[in-house]
Amino acid sequence: MFEATVREGVLRLRRPGTRWLSTGHAGGESRGPVAYNVTVPEGWPETDLDAYVADRRARAGFDEAGPALLTGVDQRHARRARLGPVEAVVTAGVSNPATLPLSPTGDADDPDGDRSDGSPRAGTINAFVGTTRALDAGALANLLTVVAEAKAATLLARTGFSGTTTDAVVVACDPDGEPAAFSGSATAVGAAARACVRDALAASLDARYAEVEMPESVAEAAYGVVTDERAEISEP
Repeated sequence: MFEATVREGVLRLRRPGTRWLSTGHAGGESRGPVAYNVTVPEGWPETDLDAYVADRRARAGFDEAGPALLTGVDQRHARRARLGPVEAVVTAGVSNPATLPLSPTGDADDPDGDRSDGSPRAGTINAFVGTTRALDAGALANLLTVVAEAKAATLLARTGFSGTTTDAVVVACDPDGEPAAFSGSATAVGAAARACVRDALAASLDARYAEVEMPESVAEAAYGVVTDERAEISEP
């Protein structure tokens, strides 16, 4: 699906004429040849993300614009997985974990506040998932949910966390490929996506934490949140 090139801390995934759907900064739907995963330095202070991404692309010698995700994880820890009509590329770090206890205490310090200032932290799970099939608009959007589910299941099994505070996903398809109206878990695309995300994510975690200790709780992590509020329940 993708031709991958890494330079200057920037991973470029290239395939001409690709349809993209991104949950990252300036995301949404687009069509073009490239998408990027950009490693940012620790203590990264930038606020003009468009200018920053453009500058990093230029420094790496990549002149084509496209969806971009940001991460504190070095691109040497990126891992690729392929199965059937799907390919996934993942970088994974969990220094900013997020947990969702099923029995919350309701003791959150600021239940009405925004817990994040919006700046990327040192972790982040960034997943790029593409298929050679031509997905309907709804199927491309649904692929995001399939990827998110696979990411959460894998992280829970490996780390006890369901995600991080800055996770992002880019999904893609070939508009000239074999048509596919659905992308759920029982379809060829959905099943392959689940396996690719699981395996690429697990491999990236293994690479990232081969010599660095993984935090075992939110309290031990550099950053992180526990969603400990209770919502009000009523009938519709």
